Amino acid sequence: MGVTQDAADHTAVRVALWRALHVRADPPPHVLADEIGLRLADPDGDWRDRPDMDVAATRRTRASIVARTRFVEDLVLERGVEQYVVLGAGLDTFAQRRPEFAEAAGLRVFEVDRPGPQAWKRRRLEALGFGVPEWLRLVPVDFEADWWGRLAEAGFDPGRPAVVASTGVTMYLTREANAETFRLVAGLTPGSVFVTTFMRPMADVEPEQRPRLEAAVRGARAAGTPFRTFFRPAEILALARESGFREARHVPVEELDRRYFEGRTDGVRPSRGEELMLAGT
Repeated sequence: MGVTQDAADHTAVRVALWRALHVRADPPPHVLADEIGLRLADPDGDWRDRPDMDVAATRRTRASIVARTRFVEDLVLERGVEQYVVLGAGLDTFAQRRPEFAEAAGLRVFEVDRPGPQAWKRRRLEALGFGVPEWLRLVPVDFEADWWGRLAEAGFDPGRPAVVASTGVTMYLTREANAETFRLVAGLTPGSVFVTTFMRPMADVEPEQRPRLEAAVRGARAAGTPFRTFFRPAEILALARESGFREARHVPVEELDRRYFEGRTDGVRPSRGEELMLAGT
């Protein structure tokens, strides 16, 4: 899945900057307060002048980013599990923002990502003084190979309930690779939960948001990490059930809007381009 050089993935950096831009450009209340990703990315001082950081043009995109992160983290806090797996972790900062919760709950966090970007992130965590505590496991993998085996080697116990999150990953994988991931997670012990984002086809996206999605598709292709798979809700729900999940439901953008953006009049609300599915074992 793309390049493996020892450097930050450009998409992960952009997501981290959007999370920070939500804090710096959008009025409170903030859905997610995360500027640690910005510190990890350490961009040039003029990062807010980048075209992909345009405050008005990216308003709904960054709303989608913070909503999906908040939804997943709320799930971890609510479920009371002792294992949290982040597939395609990128510059995820849950472990740095919620260490007290993780330690008190006996939570073990597994960040699963490609070797190069993860080695870079480890260096940045050390440089910023966060380090990598014993309960945080950085698991370097090839998502098209035996990443499940690498996860087990890192201490993950498939016989204990877990929350497994995959945000911003499915579009980069083939349908076959997605199906294999679903099958593996569906085999976890009862009480486990899988939450994943998925990209909807261009025709499903709000007309005013299509240019942003088209630009993302072009950028991903140019970077050597093309979007390979799009799902409609019925398609991804069918895949979940075929994979063995006991239950699965679509989390539409309207639900995220009600949950996190109700009452806002500033246009900060998520887009239909990327939505969520929640499945249980």
